[in-house]
Amino acid sequence: QVQLVESGGGSVQAGGSLRLSCTVSGYISSRYCMGWFRQPPGKEREGVAIIYPGGRPTYYADAVKGRFTVSQGNYKITLYLQMNSLKSEDTAMYYCAAGFCSGPDSSDFTYWGQGTQVTVSS
Repeated sequence: QVQLVESGGGSVQAGGSLRLSCTVSGYISSRYCMGWFRQPPGKEREGVAIIYPGGRPTYYADAVKGRFTVSQGNYKITLYLQMNSLKSEDTAMYYCAAGFCSGPDSSDFTYWGQGTQVTVSS
């Protein structure tokens, strides 16, 4: 059974940085997408950064381009999200996810972590 566990969230002032980690256990297909989503208070869940299999370019939401970087450890065991120059609008619950996907649509992803809260104060 696949399990994803996020860590690294917290409170930070605007302009600061955080690094989120997602530890994966269980079988992860080499054809799975892996990525990060977030859900701000009162809003829908949105894709932040997606790593696609097969060399397709990594997806970043426009709001985070140039500030966030997604990376993966060996054998897809760990997924990271480096977040720099954080803004108050980055405040959200952040989720790690895995599954077959065609794009950053959360409904494509099968496996989800429990989420980690990121709060950015201005």
